[in-house]
Amino acid sequence: MKLLDERIWSLFKRHWQQTLTYWSVFFSFGLCIAFLGPTILDLRCQTQSTLQQITWVFFSQQFFLLVGSSMGGLFKRTLRSSLIALLSCTLIISLVFAIIPLCHHLVLLSIAMAIAGKSMGVIDTIANLQLVKLYQKDSPIFLQALHFFIGLGALVSPLVADPFLSEDNCVLGANWTTNSSSSDLQHLRSSMAGHGAALHNISQYPLYTEGVVITRVSYAFWIMALINLPVPAAVLTLMFHERLLPCSNNSPRLLDGNSPSNTSSTGDGCQGHGSWFVCCNPDKLWARPATFFILHALGGAILFITDGIIGSYAGFVYTYAVSPPLLMGHKTAGCLDSIFWASITFGRLAFIYLSYRYTAPRLLSISLVGVILVQCLLLIFYTSCVFLFIGTCVLGLCISSVFPSMLAFTEDILEYKGCATTVLVTSASTGEMMLQLLVGSVIHSEGSYSFLLCCTIASFIGLCLFLLFLYVQHIHKNCHTDSSKNTEMQEKPHSGGS
Repeated sequence: MKLLDERIWSLFKRHWQQTLTYWSVFFSFGLCIAFLGPTILDLRCQTQSTLQQITWVFFSQQFFLLVGSSMGGLFKRTLRSSLIALLSCTLIISLVFAIIPLCHHLVLLSIAMAIAGKSMGVIDTIANLQLVKLYQKDSPIFLQALHFFIGLGALVSPLVADPFLSEDNCVLGANWTTNSSSSDLQHLRSSMAGHGAALHNISQYPLYTEGVVITRVSYAFWIMALINLPVPAAVLTLMFHERLLPCSNNSPRLLDGNSPSNTSSTGDGCQGHGSWFVCCNPDKLWARPATFFILHALGGAILFITDGIIGSYAGFVYTYAVSPPLLMGHKTAGCLDSIFWASITFGRLAFIYLSYRYTAPRLLSISLVGVILVQCLLLIFYTSCVFLFIGTCVLGLCISSVFPSMLAFTEDILEYKGCATTVLVTSASTGEMMLQLLVGSVIHSEGSYSFLLCCTIASFIGLCLFLLFLYVQHIHKNCHTDSSKNTEMQEKPHSGGS
């Protein structure tokens, strides 16, 4: 146990600068992903648009986050291109924060959010792959920490914005009186936490679109721009440390031979991060067994489901709480979303240690079973406000480790070819957007109780997919073992003849 502690610590000390840089980049990701919900009503006032119109900025951010995740692989071939991409994306996020107060038209704001979303997607893919390649079999520990920093950024962003949010309607009409109370606006903000998907429940609140705009939310965005500036500075420092600035003549590959976790070849010429286009080469893909593709598809489907559950629960738990039969107060129900994200953040912090003690398959099995049990209990005790708070907390703890554990497990099975990371990250982003829209439409037609039912059904599907994933993984492992034995047997006659 002590030797393992020393080995992990030795790995971290060797790569501490790269690791801390990637963690800080994910803090920037979390900072950007969480600010829109609390500030959306003030941005509506700033752009003088309706509630229906302002929700397009949610779609703009989510869609281009998906595009950025898919495009992230284009920047991963060398360390230089990866860090240049991270430097550009983190600078863009600070720039977007700074110019949002200047976007007084909905189209300009949507474009700004699209640019930020694309940058977030590139960050998501590159940072995950960097750490997986850097630590390989030890990556679960560091991936849990990486995703902890998303939660940390997501917690900081609303705290910065809160003092500058309007207490009353921030657009005064012709009679110079506010037409919505402070409690109404709080209800609107909480309802729109899920990327505006619960809009059908809040459209009855009248809000002016023309008049005198009174909002101080600009200061919140400028503060967040300043908070984010050390992140690109950290990336620039890492580039200087790795001699990747323009004055340097060397451009080493990501994870070159000096990495202790990357001392051996993968067996097919797919070494390091420079192998992205090699391992995805069509000529190479023809030689892959069917299980190689099935594992990619199943891993992506599992994260499609679990990240979709996270997005749906965060988006609709408030709507469920204030609807019959719970009829919870607006302020009390508004705490549920914060509790959920706080429990996810704390869960990822706790799983840093658990990932060191237990294997990824065991953690994933416990997490997915725990998610199902919590969802079933929430269905049984659907009239209990107290249990909704308890269940929200436990659900966040259980589901918090699924993404980093699944990513590390899949890459380990596929021998760190690198292709799986983009597939899994893109699938997770797609699930968070699509499943939330699906659940929102079901709630609209069937009622708020269907929210828990949808999440429970999705949880069962996720567990079934994971069991199938384990079965295919067993077949893939046997196929790989058989092919290795055949290769050895073919090599023996040649060595004997020589």
